[in-house]
Parts: sequence; C-alpha cells; structure tokens
Amino acid sequence: MNKWYYRLSLRRRLWFLVLILTVVSIAITGMMSYWIAFRSTESEAFISSQNTLNKTARVFDEKLRHIIVTTSSMMLSDPFKNAMEDVVSNHSASYYTRLSSLQTPLGQMKLIEPSIQSILIYTPVGEMYATNDLRNGQIRFKDTLFSQYLNTTERVVWLEDHEDPLFSGKSRVISLIMKPVTEADVRDVYVVVNVKEEAISKVVTDGLLDQTKNYYLISNKGETVLPLSGNTPPFQGDSSFLEQLKNQDRGFFKHELAGKKYLVNYSRLTLADNWTMVSIQTQSDLLHQVNRIKTITLWIMLCCAILAFVLSNVISSFLLKPLHKLQGLMKKVEQNQLDVRFTSKYEDEVTQVGLKFNRMLEEISSLIEDVKEAEYEKRKMEVKALQAQIDPHFLYNTLNTIIWKSETSQNRDVTEMITSLSLLFQFGLNGGNEMTTLAKEMDHVRQYLILQQKCYEDLFEYAIELTDQTLRDVPVLKIILQPLVENSILHGFQSMDRMGNIRISISKSESHLILLVEDNGAGMDVPSVDADMRSEQASKKSYALRNVYGRLRLYYGNKADIRLSSEPYVSTTVQLTIPLTGE
Repeated sequence: MNKWYYRLSLRRRLWFLVLILTVVSIAITGMMSYWIAFRSTESEAFISSQNTLNKTARVFDEKLRHIIVTTSSMMLSDPFKNAMEDVVSNHSASYYTRLSSLQTPLGQMKLIEPSIQSILIYTPVGEMYATNDLRNGQIRFKDTLFSQYLNTTERVVWLEDHEDPLFSGKSRVISLIMKPVTEADVRDVYVVVNVKEEAISKVVTDGLLDQTKNYYLISNKGETVLPLSGNTPPFQGDSSFLEQLKNQDRGFFKHELAGKKYLVNYSRLTLADNWTMVSIQTQSDLLHQVNRIKTITLWIMLCCAILAFVLSNVISSFLLKPLHKLQGLMKKVEQNQLDVRFTSKYEDEVTQVGLKFNRMLEEISSLIEDVKEAEYEKRKMEVKALQAQIDPHFLYNTLNTIIWKSETSQNRDVTEMITSLSLLFQFGLNGGNEMTTLAKEMDHVRQYLILQQKCYEDLFEYAIELTDQTLRDVPVLKIILQPLVENSILHGFQSMDRMGNIRISISKSESHLILLVEDNGAGMDVPSVDADMRSEQASKKSYALRNVYGRLRLYYGNKADIRLSSEPYVSTTVQLTIPLTGE
C-alpha cells in the first residue's frame, strides 16, 4: 500500500488524500451529528421530565402539608384540648360528652380538606371519631397495621396505600398518624387521618404532562406507596436501582433492567422523606426520532462521498498552487530569510497553514530576541553576583573591628576574624566557578556569621542545621545563603532591644533541596517584597533577594523558587527550593 501510494504524483496523492479526508470528514460529521442529537435529546428528556417530576412532588407535598395543618388546627381546638385533659387525668366518665363536642372540629376537617375519608383519635379513655363514619368494632386499633408505627419517635408518620381496617367500606386510603399537639403531657394518644386514595392520586396525576404509566410513588424499600397506574414497577426488587435513589433528594440517572436501558428521574418528598416520586422511560422510545435522523444522515453521507469523488481531482489541483508558494517561502527560510511572509486572498485550509507558518516565523524571531535578552540578563546577573560577594560596608566594618581589637590587644579575636575573612573570600571566589558544594556554601555563610558576631557583639545568635549529612556534596549555586543572612542582620535586628536569633536549616524532599533561613527580627511586608523580588526592577531594599532569585531562575529555571513568610519579631523565613539534579 505504501509503495503504491508513493509511486503516485503529488497531484494524485493529494487527490487521494482529499478524497479520503472528505469521506472521513463526512463520516465524522455524521457520527458527531448523531451523537450530539442523541445527547441533546437525552439531556432535554432528563431535564423536562425532572422539571415535571419536581413540580408534581411539590404539589403532592403541599397536599400533605395541608392535611397536616388541618389536623394540627383540629388539635388546637377546645374540644380536643378538653379531651386530652381527660386523658391526662384518666377520666373516662365524660367520654360521650367529649365525643359529641369533637364532631364539629372533625366535620370542619373534612370540609376544609375534602380528600379526608375518616379520622380516628385513639386515647386510653376511648376512641373518638365522626359519628357518621362507621367504625369497625370487631378490630382493635392496636391489632391493625398501625401498631408498628406507634412507638416511633417521629411526631408525623405517613403510611402507604392500604385498605382501611378501622372503618367499614374497605376503602383504599393512605394514612397519616400524628401524635397530639397539646400543652398537656399525654401518652398513648394517636390521631389517624385516612386520606382517599382516589383523591390523592388525582392530585398527582393532574400535574403530569405525560402518561401516568411511567410514574410511580414508592417507599425507600421499593414498595408502591400509591398506585398511579396499573403497571407493576419494573424495578421492584432491584436493590441496585433503589440504592441509586438514596444518593440525593432529586436527580436522574441511567439504569439497565432486563436488558433494556431506562432513563430514570426521581424526586423525594419533603413531608414524607421515605417516599419518592419516580418516572422511567425506555431509551429506545425516547430515541425513535433520533434513529430516523441517523438513517437520513447515512444517506447524506453516501451522496456526499460520491460528490467528493467527482470533485476531489479539481480540488487537489486548486490546492497545489498555494502549496507551491508555501514551499518556495520555506526554501527562503532555509537560507535564514526570516522576514518572508505568506499571503493569500483565500481563506482555505492552506491559507490557515500559511498563517500558522507566519506566526511560527514571528515566534522564532521573538525567541531569538528573547535568547539574546536572556544572555544579556545572565551576564548582568553574573556581574551582580560577583559584586555581591564583597559588600564594601561589610568589609569596612570588619577591617575597622579588626583594627580596634588589635589596638585593644584582643589578639585572639583578631586572628579569628582574619581567618574567617580569608576563608570567606576563599569560599566566595570558589576558583571562579559559579557552582559549589553544599558543605562549602555552609562554611561560607558560617564564616560570614562569625565575622558579623565579632562586629556586632550581643546582637544575635545563630545555628546551622543539616538533617542529612549525605547532602554535603550536593552541588548548589554559590553565595545564596549569605545575602539572606545579611538581610536578617541589617534589616531585622537593627531596631531590636533583645537578642536576635538566626536559624539555617537544610533538608530535602523527594527531588528538591530545601534551604530555610529563619530569624526573629522586625519582619517584612511579604506581598510587597515578594512582588518586588519577582519584578524586573527591584528596589534597593530587596536587592539581595532579587539577586538570589534571579540567579536561581537563571541556573535552575522554574524548578527553583523562593517562598517568604513573616510574623514580626516572632518568625521571618525565607525558603529556597532547589532541584537535587545539580546544574
């Protein structure tokens, strides 16, 4: 295949490529169109169904809330309060009087909320209910399905759809069990409100735009709370389906049942948080129109492929002209003529390549200028680094201190200072090499601290800590600790009336060397100093930090960095992070 292809002329190869690319592009476009239509239809179905479901759940919640409020209002009536006082005092003699007085508030409950089928107030002194409701006297209250909910700590409990066992008629109802709302401390008193299944179902189905066969109201155990349709839920007994409903109060997800893919929306009720509204729809039904789009797209792709075969030869010839022009410009670039540029009156793909070629030339020119500038800045940094090795004021103070100690016959101090100064120069010069070892860098800053202690007696103490002795031979950039220590002495301790403290600690992480210089001096304005350190033009005060930062970036690039933190007169730290790979 490759040999056959490369035997063809450029024109034929381009024709072949244009044909292949056109067909591939059409195929990709068709597949992407189908995928986008699929995803869009699926997303819209999810959102639309979720909005409908959320609205229905809110309506259902409002209905439950209205029933609870109606029941609570009845409990606030005087006849109910009087009945509760009899319960507290265990006075059953006035049972019929209380039953008679409760007929009015019980009747008002049914007028306010027509969906209420019947109400039963169970008390230790007797049951109370509307006399026009026929109580089934053969069944005791505590022998019914309500008994399992009586010892719950919840004040309000909703029971799913069931046949009413308390009153004659065998009506299908959902039930509300409420403990009394009263100032009296009553026990073993329950108010059962039976709500008509038909009326409560109508509240739900009236708000549904789609067919009710796709909607279900279920409990956390997957049991049907209210039969909105005659269909058995396909997910009944599917534990993985029920587990996904517990993730959030509302949402949607995909689920596969019996080999079919379903789109599932759900919304948990607020007033009965163990009940959830669920809608399911099969993916195949939803994507019926999308499949038609797929068939039409395939036919369009076939027609476009035939057309591409006819026109590809013409297109290849048309495309070769700007390519030849671009080839000529590339030959000029090979001869270092970087000022050439591609121009075209067209806006085709080749023109885009030409424009990218122009941008590439501009980037190359810019990079050449950047390299020149970087070299220039590097030289400037190196000069500044050499200048930083000998601070005139430091040298002046050191020599004056040596003279003074010599005149006062402090010969031992003079000897130590001259030795330290000699070693300081020796380690600082480092044979003209910019890189040194960590051990030498530590000795360099140690000699500097010794000299400064002699010049500024009782000004500060210091400590140098190395956590891992194997790091002593690690190569580092020279004179990176001394400028930081000098900052601590000159800017941190000058206005202090107590002993300063400098701690230098050196450790390593997985791939970096960490050098930390900490003092208890006057501190710094970290944001200002940090911004000044990283800017192109640094102030005189942050010159030392800028010098160290610039040299680190010059030799290590973005792998090295400086981090500052400061709490005045408590702890001011400068942390250097250097890669362990050396140069």
